[in-house]
Amino acid sequence: MRPSSHRRPRRLTVVERVLLTSTALLALILALLIATPVTVSAPIRTGELIVLVAAFLVLLAVNVASVRRTLSPLTRFAAELQEVDLAGDAQITIDPADETPELAALAKAFNEMLARLREERRAGARAALLAQERERLRVAQSLHDEAGQTLTAVALEIERMASTGSQTDRARMTAVVAEVHQTLAEIRRISRELRPEALDDLGLVNALIALSTRIARQGGIRVERDFDGELPPLGEDVELVVYRVAQEALTNVLRHSGARRCRIRLTHEGGKLVLAVADEGVGMPAERSGETIGIEGMRERALLVGGRLTIGPGPGSGTAVTLAIPLETE
Repeated sequence: MRPSSHRRPRRLTVVERVLLTSTALLALILALLIATPVTVSAPIRTGELIVLVAAFLVLLAVNVASVRRTLSPLTRFAAELQEVDLAGDAQITIDPADETPELAALAKAFNEMLARLREERRAGARAALLAQERERLRVAQSLHDEAGQTLTAVALEIERMASTGSQTDRARMTAVVAEVHQTLAEIRRISRELRPEALDDLGLVNALIALSTRIARQGGIRVERDFDGELPPLGEDVELVVYRVAQEALTNVLRHSGARRCRIRLTHEGGKLVLAVADEGVGMPAERSGETIGIEGMRERALLVGGRLTIGPGPGSGTAVTLAIPLETE
């Protein structure tokens, strides 16, 4: 026995609904003319005029109500279009009670256009991200190679002069040399933050290890690491986004959490690359609960690679930042 198939009932088009409404209205007028002894004198009498005007107003009200009811799905559809956000992944949906062939075709075309716009937006932003990182690399190299070498030469020259000067001059020059070396250390730190060499040379995991080690040493906090031993091949843009989000999250732990310990985790699970940074600090204060520049930057970077960033309370207390990026499967 063949399985019974439940065919979806055919939906009336907007044109058919309008024609059906107008036809029903005309049929009502015809029935009234046939069933009632309507007469119009010439010149028209006051009673007849009142009857005709009243009938016109009633029919007009019925027509307006029926047309408004027929076209109300378009109004609701337009209101939904105004809520579309290119930054999200939501699509336009139509209530089954409002669905017509025209609306279904319009919603399908609009969703396809949304998908193209979002993909073009991500592609453009991804190209901008890579261009920005290349410029960061150029600036970092300039700081390291040019400014760094120049200051090193200046420090050596001051040290040489100090060796032949008086005791007072030697003390002053020694202090200047110390300041120059401190400036050199700051330049190297800025250079590393602009473009981490480990990310280019050793890969994402080693770059995160170097980053967490530096944060721990700089802030005097304990950073626990949990990284998968084997990660799938990742694109350059994905590695950049993961590193920058981890950098911003760890920097926030250092500056705002007051925590003495935090944990960074990078795993590959369920077809997604998941980065999680959690601390045991004071959490996010109410005055900082809105979108800050750093948080907004992390969200924008996540969107570049189709990822999703969530920020909320940690497992016990503090703040947890989680980045989930879907990975392409062959």
